[in-house]
Amino acid sequence: MTTPLSEITFVPGQTGAWPVAAAVYSGRIDLSDSGAKSALILGASSGFGEAAAREFAKAGYDIFGVHLDRRAGLAHVAEIRAEIEAEDVKVVFFNINAASVEKRDQVLDEIADQVEPGSIRVLLHSLAFGTLRPFVAQDPAASMTMEQMDMTLTVMAHTLVYWTQGLVRRELMGQGGRIYAMTSSGGDRVIPSYGAVSAAKASLESHCRQLALELAPHGITANSIRAGVTDTPALRKIPGAEHMIEEARQQNPYGRLTTTQDVARCIVALAADGTAWMTGNVIRVDGGEDFVGSMPTSG
Repeated sequence: MTTPLSEITFVPGQTGAWPVAAAVYSGRIDLSDSGAKSALILGASSGFGEAAAREFAKAGYDIFGVHLDRRAGLAHVAEIRAEIEAEDVKVVFFNINAASVEKRDQVLDEIADQVEPGSIRVLLHSLAFGTLRPFVAQDPAASMTMEQMDMTLTVMAHTLVYWTQGLVRRELMGQGGRIYAMTSSGGDRVIPSYGAVSAAKASLESHCRQLALELAPHGITANSIRAGVTDTPALRKIPGAEHMIEEARQQNPYGRLTTTQDVARCIVALAADGTAWMTGNVIRVDGGEDFVGSMPTSG
C-alpha cells in the first residue's frame, strides 16, 4: 500500500527527467456554479505562497499546498495548517520537491481522488529556489554552471507549465480557472549575481502569455504577478538585499515596503468571476513603486 504524500513529513529533493512542455486539453469542464473551489499553492510554507494560502482560506477556498521543508521548518508548516483549518476549510500540504516528475504526478493523482473535476479554481506558482552566481566570475569555479542554470529555470519557471499540464489533463481545472505566477522586476532588469533567477522570471512571464493563449478557449486565464520589493526569506538571500529594501522604502509612494499580505489580498480579488477578460498580463502589485524614479532623501 502506498502512503499518501500528504502523510509524509519529509521527502528529500528529487529531480528526475524533465518532460517536454506540451499540453493537449480536449475537454472543457465548467463548475462555475458549483460551490466546490480549491486553490493549489506551489511554495505554500513561506513568503507569497504562505500569505496566499491564508488569504484564500479566509475567502472560503480549500487549500492544497506544496512545499519543501526539512525538520527545522515543519513546526512553522504545522502552524500554517492549523490557522487555515481554523477558517473551516480543508487543508492538505505535500512536503515534496515540486520539480520532481514522479512526486508531481503523485500529488495531482492524490488531489484528483479528493475533489470534483474543475474544482481547482486557482493555481499559484511561488517557487523561489535558484542559484545566485555571476555568469562570468574572475574565478571560473565561482561562475554559473550549466546544471545550476538548468535547475534554476526548471524550478522557478518551467514547473509552472508542468503543473498546469497535470491539472488540465486530469480535468482538475476548467472554466473559470485562474493561474498566477510570482515574477519580479528581475524579469527585465539586471541585478548582480541574479542572472539565472532573472532569466527564470522572464521565462515565467513568457510561459504565462503562452498559457493564456492556449487555455483561453477553455475559460482559464494566466497572469504574472510582479510584487514590489518585499522582505521575504527569498529576498534576504540576494546579495545587496538591505540596499534594495532601503531604496524601495524611499521610492514607494506609500513610504513602506510591499508586504506578502498586500499581494495575497490582490490575488484573491483578481480570482473573482468578473476578471475572466484579464489574461496574459504582468500585473504590478507594488503600491506604485515601479513607476517612481529616484527619490531624494529628506533632511
